[in-house]
Amino acid sequence: MRPIEIAKGVFDVGVKDWNIRDFHGYSTHQGTTYNAFLVMDEKIALLDTVKAGFTDQMLDNIAAIVDPRQIDLVISNHTEMDHSGGLPRVMHRIGEAKPLYCSQMGHKNLKAHFAPAWNYRPVANGETLSLGRRTLTFLETRMLHWPDSMFTYLNEDRILFSSDAFGQHYAGPEKFDDEIGEGIMPHAQKYFANILLLYSAKILKLLEQVTEMGLPLDMICPDHGILWRQNPSRIIEAYARWARQETQHKALVVYDTMWHSTARMAEAIAEGLAQTGVRAIPMDLRHCHRSDVMTEVLDARAVAVGSPTLNNNLFPTVSDFLTYMKGLKPKGKIGAAFGSYGWSGEAVKQITAELQGMNFTMVEPGLRIPYVPDKEALAGCEAFGRQIAAAMQT
Repeated sequence: MRPIEIAKGVFDVGVKDWNIRDFHGYSTHQGTTYNAFLVMDEKIALLDTVKAGFTDQMLDNIAAIVDPRQIDLVISNHTEMDHSGGLPRVMHRIGEAKPLYCSQMGHKNLKAHFAPAWNYRPVANGETLSLGRRTLTFLETRMLHWPDSMFTYLNEDRILFSSDAFGQHYAGPEKFDDEIGEGIMPHAQKYFANILLLYSAKILKLLEQVTEMGLPLDMICPDHGILWRQNPSRIIEAYARWARQETQHKALVVYDTMWHSTARMAEAIAEGLAQTGVRAIPMDLRHCHRSDVMTEVLDARAVAVGSPTLNNNLFPTVSDFLTYMKGLKPKGKIGAAFGSYGWSGEAVKQITAELQGMNFTMVEPGLRIPYVPDKEALAGCEAFGRQIAAAMQT
């Protein structure tokens, strides 16, 4: 990835990680990028760095524009290691006495991550910094998605450097939204569903604040994925919709199975849902990654979860998914539990308890079928699907 001039005197000097396939339990089938930005002015500023292991590539990108030793200051919008991992090498290369700007919480976090006593310059929300002909404004965005997170706004160029907000885990030949079109939106939706969903209330407040500030936006530059230049409001509107957790007339049937009995139940439940006009999506956890399931959960009205009983407990993949979903805190969902069993059958009760703990409105009782479902049992599964569909109307 070579440096790209995204505006006059403003360069993306980040790198592409083509091969990463797992990011904290989130599947990244098409890799990701670690974006970093160089602003050339009377003072030269580097905004964020990259994951350790990619730092030399970033420094080579910078060296294609200017000697890295001429960088006057560094800005850390976020201290997570995919954006700060390159800091020790960068600071050593440019001179460790040069100022490192960060949020108040960023100051605390960076000191906890790194040993050197760098020249930290913690900034307040709304504080400005002149680079000469250009001015930067710092905007605190606490818990989007870490306590230290902040945005940096380049006033004269109307560019928002948005850290992890508005990003996507995607590495491709494109750099801008207009080069990829609608194909980028599923990546953005997956990113929101798996990283930012639990901060939805904070996101809505932030979007309201940004609107009240009246910041003109010609470009939004996140630290992952493509940059939004053609229509930045498009991703802002999508974030508002996702943060409101608006749903479609859609239901997921999420399950795993041992001897196909629970799978047959899932298929019959999906059939019952479909009979009422609901878009029903069966998702076998043995073949669908938890993060892809969560992407579908984002705008689903109902989630039915099925598991066989294994050693008086949930099947491991189902337990994994429920734990993962619980941490992301989806709101306003209809829930249902089902499963086959041999002689004890605790799984349905355990699923019900987990979904109730997430404040799902449950369709009760859950559906349990011993051993192999026969024709009559499968008809009952279809009826259960129609019952879930009826609950979706409320």
